[in-house]
Amino acid sequence: MAAGPFVRVQSDDFDLQAEIDRLTEGRHDIGAVVTFSGLCRDEGGMLDALELEHYPGMAEAEITRIATLAIERFELRGLTAIHRYGKIAPGENIVLVIAAASHRQAAFDGANFVMDFLKTSAPFWKKEHAKDGRQGDWVSAKDADDAARAKWADKE
Repeated sequence: MAAGPFVRVQSDDFDLQAEIDRLTEGRHDIGAVVTFSGLCRDEGGMLDALELEHYPGMAEAEITRIATLAIERFELRGLTAIHRYGKIAPGENIVLVIAAASHRQAAFDGANFVMDFLKTSAPFWKKEHAKDGRQGDWVSAKDADDAARAKWADKE
């Protein structure tokens, strides 16, 4: 039995194990669960926080669209996608994707598909705040993210 995606955009942190338990409890058709946790990274020790903004309503709708595509394409048994917004310190969680499938390859592919599209399609903006009080510019999209998404282009 495939379940629809479970999507949340929130400022609060999430509990990885609680989300896995919510997705798999009472299910006997799931043979693989793949999780991806994206953390705030501080390259160089200069970052105080990363500020993430989103377009409320649009962000949830786009993540739901992406997650639904992944469920259909990879025959996933369930999928959870949670994205945080607000100021997030280095080491804290930003995003969580959990893909559940009958078999491992589908779960890996489903999680990869969702992350490649989240990085390029979901309406989020990131701004760096330095430890010395300076605010950086909004972070631009990376060519590597576009290239990762391009491999799925025929599967949108």
